[in-house]
Amino acid sequence: MFYYVLKYVLLGPLLRLVFRPRIEGLEQVPVSGPAIIAGNHLSFSDHFLMPAVLKRRITFLAKAEYFTGPGLKGRLTAFFFRGAGQIPVDRSGKEAGQAAIREGLGVLRRGELLGIYPEGTRSHDGRLYKGKVGVAVLALTAGVPVVPCAMIGTFEAQPPGRVVPRIRPVTIRFGEPLDFSRYAGMEREKAVLRAITDEIVYAILTLSGQEYVDEYAAVAKERQAAKERGPRRAPLG
Repeated sequence: MFYYVLKYVLLGPLLRLVFRPRIEGLEQVPVSGPAIIAGNHLSFSDHFLMPAVLKRRITFLAKAEYFTGPGLKGRLTAFFFRGAGQIPVDRSGKEAGQAAIREGLGVLRRGELLGIYPEGTRSHDGRLYKGKVGVAVLALTAGVPVVPCAMIGTFEAQPPGRVVPRIRPVTIRFGEPLDFSRYAGMEREKAVLRAITDEIVYAILTLSGQEYVDEYAAVAKERQAAKERGPRRAPLG
């Protein structure tokens, strides 16, 4: 119930006022039945903008840190994420990937929409990074279509580290659903999973017009963070 209050009364109208989203290809999203919406991830606001413009409820697998942050900010973030129907997923440890798959399959088996960011984390520089194969595992195991989605302009409106977004228009563009039924039963084939994931990411790239980087975003972010920290000093003595 709170999901719809948040969508239509509290957060939705505010997001539309701030971002004035232009929505393209919304008819590509199935009006019923399970499907995966796979998008690029440029901004914290992406979590709320896409649900605000969709006509159906969508559930995202969100990192557990969003639900456990300290202080008032952490509690408010957790409140909004839970209210928006997001599922916390612990991304640490060996079982993290399997936990995300189980949660995602549960959403799809209920006939709902599941939102996924194939990159696995926000882009730190606005470019599109290599996708992780979890989206392919879910698509094949559940036997559902994948709708590519491009968020355009959200990085400029609210880049990483910016709390209050700039007031500027953004575009949310949906592409034609991708059908991978030809690969049914092959969800354990690594080459197949890689090919499917690359096809999904390419569809997102075509919609977004971003520069593509054939590297995982988390790796690139860690390298950038290490560069900003500077070289480690050798211990004295």
